[in-house]
Amino acid sequence: MLEYFHTDWAAMTLNDWAGMIITVGVFVLMIWAYVHVFHPKNKEKLESMRHIPLDDDDEDSEDTK
Repeated sequence: MLEYFHTDWAAMTLNDWAGMIITVGVFVLMIWAYVHVFHPKNKEKLESMRHIPLDDDDEDSEDTK
């Protein structure tokens, strides 16, 4: 089983390293986002911004110019 998960670090190319760093970075950011969103102290702040995607901004619309 240990042989199956073995990684040859010296044989990794620049693309392999970039992919691994991006994957680990996104994983850490997703963990942070889940902790931030589901933490009880942030509930009021997030609930106050609940309808922002549904708001229509008639003042900044290109159609009225």
